[in-house]
Amino acid sequence: GEPGPQKRRLSLPMVLLITSGAIFAGVIALSLVRVMTGANDLTSSGATHAALQAAVPIGLAGLGGLWAERAGVVNIGLEGMMIFGTWFGAWGSLNWGWAVGLIAAVVGGALGGLLHAVATVTFGVDHIVSGVAINILALGVTRYLSSLTFANEEGGGVNQSPSVEQPPDLSVPGVTWLTEGLESKHWFLVSDLAGIVRGLLTDVSVLTIVAVLLVPATFYLLWRTSFGLRLRSVGEAPHAAETLGVNVYLYKYYAVVVSGAIAGLGGAFLSMVAADIYREGQTNGRGYIGLAAMIFGNWRP
Repeated sequence: GEPGPQKRRLSLPMVLLITSGAIFAGVIALSLVRVMTGANDLTSSGATHAALQAAVPIGLAGLGGLWAERAGVVNIGLEGMMIFGTWFGAWGSLNWGWAVGLIAAVVGGALGGLLHAVATVTFGVDHIVSGVAINILALGVTRYLSSLTFANEEGGGVNQSPSVEQPPDLSVPGVTWLTEGLESKHWFLVSDLAGIVRGLLTDVSVLTIVAVLLVPATFYLLWRTSFGLRLRSVGEAPHAAETLGVNVYLYKYYAVVVSGAIAGLGGAFLSMVAADIYREGQTNGRGYIGLAAMIFGNWRP
């Protein structure tokens, strides 16, 4: 018989064009709402900066979940891996500075991912059960570690750390000078664009920049390299991948450990950027929200 109709796929330039158009339409809509309501803070640089800070940890959790899902492992444990990231990030930053804090957060999250991989890949534990167990375990482990470390520091306790060193903020030169005056005029669309640009390009944390760069990096690794092809194949057709010589278990381990590492980085953002202190319960369900965001994003970066 004749072959069925082929599903058309959008090219990358077309995707970027559609996305840019949608973003511009959204800005126009926000500008109209601001003018009609008089809520001038709606598109201000402060509101944009706050929105970016709120989005980064959720985005990192979703990106971490994407790695595991593409390898065929459901990672409900993202919340627990983020909790490990908040604690280890604060602990590393308190003792050795922000750079070591970020590395410690990645390692802490990766250890949570490794535990999830051992349970689900090696021992065949149900993915949901393992993930929920890791979330519960993370709460207990971090509280116990806090009693050994932060509780002995001035300003610390079993449920919080002292103030820690934060990563530096960076700004694109000249943006403040170009946009500050325009934003204060409250002109339709022009002032809105100025406020949004200023909020996105000034006083941005190094970790925010890393988080943004991880999105195209993930896309490139998973969709443009042989490593990514093998990793996605073990999630979509593990038996077929095995017949082609792909070590299915090993690639699932790779994916889940990276998933935990990225989630740990999201946790570090909460304790080192959004705040300068670790607090118990700081993640507040963002791991679950990140998992939902990944599903709404159609399992793509």
